[in-house]
Amino acid sequence: MAQPHVQTLAQPLAHGQPLAHGQPLAHGFADPVHEGQAVFRAAMEALSRPGRLLPLVTTLMPPAPLTPELAALALALADADTPVWLDAPLRTDPAVAGFLRFHTGAPIVAEPAQAAFALIADPGRCPAFTAFAQGSPAYPDASATLVLAVAALSDETGLAFEGPGIRGTARLDAAPLPADWPSRLAHNHAGFPQGLDLLFVAAGRLAALPRSARPLAPEA
Repeated sequence: MAQPHVQTLAQPLAHGQPLAHGQPLAHGFADPVHEGQAVFRAAMEALSRPGRLLPLVTTLMPPAPLTPELAALALALADADTPVWLDAPLRTDPAVAGFLRFHTGAPIVAEPAQAAFALIADPGRCPAFTAFAQGSPAYPDASATLVLAVAALSDETGLAFEGPGIRGTARLDAAPLPADWPSRLAHNHAGFPQGLDLLFVAAGRLAALPRSARPLAPEA
């Protein structure tokens, strides 16, 4: 995972400050430092305990289709040194990019391979993992972290995983996801220490699958 930074540059929005096209810009964290640190810690805990569901509570009301949970992670993890890529739904409304630029200072990049963080509102159409930066043997942390907003997230069903931070095995199920998701995860782990780290958000919840999590073959 590209080393994240707690967002400290963003300030509470001056009331009614407009975007360039005249629409009001949605507020960021009311307390950027403390709220950003709380979300950052939640993300780090999720990555250190793969498959475990954690609460992610936020009062953010970002422009749709950017969900409050996607917005919270972006504001906590991104800054001027962490390029962000947006999937097609998030690129539809310029207000999304405007919100992220204002509150994080992060550059919005055109290509997945340029991104340190990728925000994905339509995970069922997530690009191939090979489209994103994988890091290198010398700099495995120069890879991308994908943040996927899913409709369903459970630690009671789904693929089983083992690895660092997992006692025995853990399960994680999310939907919607591409049909080839299991093979993507297997190839992602096979490239360790290179590869992608994955964060999943649903309404009020967060889970993660770092590249160190090894998916187990389903029992026959």
